[in-house]
Order: sequence, then C-alpha cells, then structure tokens
Amino acid sequence: MGIYLNPGNSGFAEIDDADYVDKTMLIELINRTVRKRNKLTCISRPRRFGKSYAAKMLCAYYDCSCDSHELFDNKNIARSESYLTYLNHYNVIYLEVTSFVSAANRQSVSLREVPNMIVNTLHDELVSMRPEFPKEKSLTDLLIRCVEQNGGEPFVFIIDEWDALIREAKDDETAQKIYLDLLREWFKNGNFTPKVVAAAYMTGILPIKKDGRQSAVSEFDEFTMLDPFDFAEYVGFTEKEVMDRCTEKDMDYEEVKAWYDGYEFPAVGSVYNPYSVMNALRTGKCRSYWRKTSAAESLKNYINMDFEGMQATVARLIAGERIPVNADSFQNDFETFESADDVLTLLIHLGYLTYDEEEQAVQIPNEEVRIEFRQFLSQKRVNTGWIKLIRRSQKLLDDTIAGNGEAVAAALEEIREEQYAPQFYNNEQALRAVVKYAYFAAFGQYVKVEEMPSGKGIADVVFIPASLSRLPAMVIELKWNKTSGGAIAQIKNRKYTAALEPFAGNILLAGINYDEKTGKHTCAIERM
Repeated sequence: MGIYLNPGNSGFAEIDDADYVDKTMLIELINRTVRKRNKLTCISRPRRFGKSYAAKMLCAYYDCSCDSHELFDNKNIARSESYLTYLNHYNVIYLEVTSFVSAANRQSVSLREVPNMIVNTLHDELVSMRPEFPKEKSLTDLLIRCVEQNGGEPFVFIIDEWDALIREAKDDETAQKIYLDLLREWFKNGNFTPKVVAAAYMTGILPIKKDGRQSAVSEFDEFTMLDPFDFAEYVGFTEKEVMDRCTEKDMDYEEVKAWYDGYEFPAVGSVYNPYSVMNALRTGKCRSYWRKTSAAESLKNYINMDFEGMQATVARLIAGERIPVNADSFQNDFETFESADDVLTLLIHLGYLTYDEEEQAVQIPNEEVRIEFRQFLSQKRVNTGWIKLIRRSQKLLDDTIAGNGEAVAAALEEIREEQYAPQFYNNEQALRAVVKYAYFAAFGQYVKVEEMPSGKGIADVVFIPASLSRLPAMVIELKWNKTSGGAIAQIKNRKYTAALEPFAGNILLAGINYDEKTGKHTCAIERM
C-alpha cells in the first residue's frame, strides 16, 4: 500500500461506525461506468456534504491491495449483482488535492507547481513500489507499463477536492491552465485514457471550470447541485434516513427538518445537510454547525458584490421569496462574475441557496442557512447600500409596532416604486410579495408564517417573536381594492389570533389594502 497509489481501506474503516448512514449504493452507479464510454464522473457538492466520505468509500471498495469484505458485506451494495465483480479488483490512484495545495503554501511554492508536485509524487511512489521500473520514464509511461504488466487491468482514479487549486488560484489563470492541462492529459488523451483509466470519480465544490461555454474537461459526466440526476439521493441524507435517525436518538424530527432540510430534488424529495444532521444527533441540539466553515466566512464577499439589484434580490431571499435565476452563464470559478445570476448560481453550489429546476428559481433552504444571512446583516462591514436598506426596513417595522399606519403605507409606496416593482402589480399576491420584502428586517427578530391556519380561516402573514420577548406578535391581512379597515375586521371576525395564545395581550393587527383606482396603499393598525 502507498499514500496515493492503493492507499487501502483504513480511511473508510474509520468512518464506518454505528452512526454510519449507508450510502454504498453509490458504488453501483460507478460500477455501471467501469470501462464504459461514460467512465468519467464528476460530482460537485457544498462543503460538509459528505464528498470525502464517498471518495474514501470508493477507494476502499476498488483498491486491490486490501480485503474489504468485512466493511461491505453487511451494506446495501452487497445485494448488487456487480458487488463481487469489482470488489478490490483495481489499482487505485487516490488524490486529495487540498493536501498538495497546502504543501505548496507551507513551502512558499507557487501554486503553478502543484501539478508538477502531483505528478512527481505519484512517479516516485510508483517507482518505489515497482523498483524494476526505470526512474527516467515519465509518469504516463510508467502507468501504461504498469497496466501492461497487470494483464491490461487499468486504474481507478479517485480525486477528492479536485477544484481546490481552481479555488485557491482564483486570480492565477496560468496556474489553473497548467492544472487543467494535467487533467486533460489523463482523461482526454486518446492513447492514454482508454488503456490506463477504468473509471474516474472526481468530487469538489465546483463543477469543472468552463472553457468559454463548454467544460474544460468535457469528457466528464457532471452531477451538480443544479442537476444531480441519479446521484440526487447521495447529495445528503434523505427524509427517511433522517426520520429513522431521529427516532433512534429520540430527537424532534420536525425541529431537525426546519433546521437542515430544504435541498429538494424531484426524484428523491427532501435532502438534508449530512454534517449538520449528524452533529445535531450527536449533541442533541439543533444549531448552526455550518458557520465554522470557510464558505460561511466568505458569504459577505459574494452578496456584497455591486451588481444592479443584488441587494434587493438578497433582501427578497431573506424575506422568504423564490427568485428566478439563469444559471447557464456561470463559469464555475470564484472570480468570473458578470451578473447577479452568476453570484446566485455560485451560492447554489456553495449550499446557501436551493434550486428548483422546474421553476428555475432559488430560495434560502433552511434555518441553518438563514442564520448565516442574519450573521451577514449584523456585521459592521456591510456596504452603505445594505445599511440604507436595513434601516428603511427597520423603520417600517418600528412604525408598524408604534401603530403608525400612515407611515407604513407611505413606506410601502416608496419601496414598491423605488426598490421592488413586480412586473405585474395587479393582485393580492403581488401585494404580498412587496410586504414580505418590506419587512425583511424582521428576519431574526420574528419567525414569519404565511397563510397560517388559525381560528375560522387562514391568516395571510403572521410574525411570531423569535422568543417570548417584549415584541408583539403581528397578524397582517392583505386586501386588494377593498379597505384596510375591512382587513382588520376580518382578522377579528375569523379569530385569526387564536393560534397566538402565548402572546395574549401583546398582539398587533395590521390591515393593508391597495386601491388600483387611486394607486395608493392604506394601512390600519390596532392592538389587542
């Protein structure tokens, strides 16, 4: 066994414990590609979504230098017809690209040298394991010779955090090009690839960087947070997997769902952040376990980008809206941004937004991620545009709590005309969108519930204080071409406050109406 050539199964053995969620049928998907035309697979996932777990699992399964029956015989993959066909059958090249990037940084070596470091390390390890091989031969020649002496059996390549160099050298196009040329040499070389590569599995945060509008290593089939296809259930934990673990650990499933659900794919439904779920189950507490990642630290850099409408778009996301996005132009890197759509697409790949393929729209997925946006808004170094937006929304909230209906109506007029103007402002749903956007400063202070069943009907928008504080609970009823007073009457007559019993004596009622003839909003506010 070596470090990079046939590293064995110890990496997977360390994580195969009582709490392991069986994702081994991922192996079956890769088995279907071995020595086929579609043998090159690239999986992109956010940080802490189990990428390295999967890479170590595949390494343990394919590596011919070890015996992994004990690790896999009791797993789901053992029921597959292909299980024994490929188990411990191949020489494996396993690379964690982050380790090479870190080594270059420690040694104060240019990141342009990382591809050479990878090649030289593999070369030296192969020569060390096969001393009969001539040292003066290139790595390419040695790999071909190794395959020939092994009866023609090619290698399985497993590359974890393949995009680490792309991310770290984000301002160095030369370093990126040298690295991509190495990948092309391995996986796009018509003489080398068919002989030496049985299958390749690359995983990282980003899809493969584009060369123009095409993938720079176009032979790979890519499965991303936008299009996971058959790999959807391996993005994270499925709903059933989480429900089963909550039952075992005696945890409130609904609380876990609110915190970590939100990534949804048509084929499998809800998918949860696995790292955070496992930490919540281990500690018995739901909280943000993601904020310690470097991705969380960089959120402010992306949403502070000065694209027209970016601040309003993020405010609408915070308010709970779905925002249309065009994800096609994103270049799959950290420095080429031409529009707000590119920024939003990056946030999908980083896990900050979830993408609805049918609607081609994004939204904030869950409470854990909302906390990250809340943290951003509380920082002192947000730009002046954000400060103005936050102050305006906070004043609207303060005016509502103070019962100043005229100020609220005037603020809604101003916000709709200057910052948020739906293309068709012609019904109650459009009014609802403006109201949600206008009150985005309530995020963090309140929990917003839309269309909440209560009393004898459904309340349009309810703001529940995030804790039993001195803030009032607020019930907002919306009307179109009627009256704000009529909205207040409906709240009372249908007893929409029935579900707010813990806040009895501190409930605020707000009726908001828009009159198409006058083109004006009106607002009536009462306290119970």
